[in-house]
Amino acid sequence: MKIEKGEPGYLRAQKSRYLTWALVEFAIVAAVFILGYVQTGKKENLFTVAAIVGCLPAAKMLVEFITMYPHRGIEEEKYEEIEEKAPLITKAYDLLITSTGKGMPVEAFVIYGHVLCGYTSSPKTDEAGLSKEIKKVLSDHRHDKMTVKIFHDYAMFLARAEGLNNIAAVERPEHDRKEQSIRKILCSISM
Repeated sequence: MKIEKGEPGYLRAQKSRYLTWALVEFAIVAAVFILGYVQTGKKENLFTVAAIVGCLPAAKMLVEFITMYPHRGIEEEKYEEIEEKAPLITKAYDLLITSTGKGMPVEAFVIYGHVLCGYTSSPKTDEAGLSKEIKKVLSDHRHDKMTVKIFHDYAMFLARAEGLNNIAAVERPEHDRKEQSIRKILCSISM
């Protein structure tokens, strides 16, 4: 079963996929080059040109893998705890938000109404900068007046998620369509 963007395990699955495809594509490039050399006896032939052009998609897959490699997804225990403590609100997991040329990993997002909270364990993620970037993107997609907060402290994030879930249990207005729209936007700005 394919793991979709925003689901737990997505980063791990994508890293595996990119590495596999990069290796397969480089093997095909090598095979095309060797085939051309064996048939003509020299490296100046059309097979060499085809092999060089074939390096482009292989290199793209390798770059994607290298970009994602240092980032880990959410731990299973944390995922289960979030699911247990906040079952009524919209969630997104394992996102690598790309902005201004660098990727910032966010293990989990919870969305309810006009509030979006994220958790990241990566010390390289700039909380304020990422919040501002996400808020701008959401504003560009007509989701104004959003409160966006990124946490490095898991306990604080979990407390906020649990609080949002308690509010949802009491007043559950018709936010689901809006929350799903926000989740799609988050997934679209993620690798």
